[in-house]
Amino acid sequence: MNDRQPSPWLLRQAHRFKPAGRILDLACGSGRHSRWLAAQGYRVLAVDRDPEALAGLAGVPGVETRQLDLEGEGWPLDGLEFDGVLVTNYLYRPRLDALVQLLAPGGILIYETFMVGHEAFGRPSRPDFLLQPGELLELARQHGLFVAGFEQGETGAPARVQRLCASRDALGTGQQL
Repeated sequence: MNDRQPSPWLLRQAHRFKPAGRILDLACGSGRHSRWLAAQGYRVLAVDRDPEALAGLAGVPGVETRQLDLEGEGWPLDGLEFDGVLVTNYLYRPRLDALVQLLAPGGILIYETFMVGHEAFGRPSRPDFLLQPGELLELARQHGLFVAGFEQGETGAPARVQRLCASRDALGTGQQL
């Protein structure tokens, strides 16, 4: 997964976000997705624990940044709502349910990260950072989300990933699990 270009999964699914909606880019890293989303007219909250990564987003129109500990005792995003939540290359299972709760009515979750089998290609290789087969589908099922897209397996780049696009409400093309 290229560190400069937006994820092809995001590019294929972003049209589902509400136009000019408020999007959370969780664990945004260098902000490649935040920049792209803001350029498309979305209002982006870019969140990461690394202040140096967030500093690269300073002054980008349409992007607000917050340095937050996403794995600490308290959930720093509690009570907020977003039209979209984007997560790429990040997994912290204790917060998966909380991510779904951040979705406003009609909100879209776009999630893409590494899964079991990726350890053959390099990092991450610890099971804590690798999704189990179908794990994102199970998350959607548990929360009654409508699934618009799901993929898992090897990609063109040497990686093994899982991808989900799901909505709190019917998308017209998805199915509720």
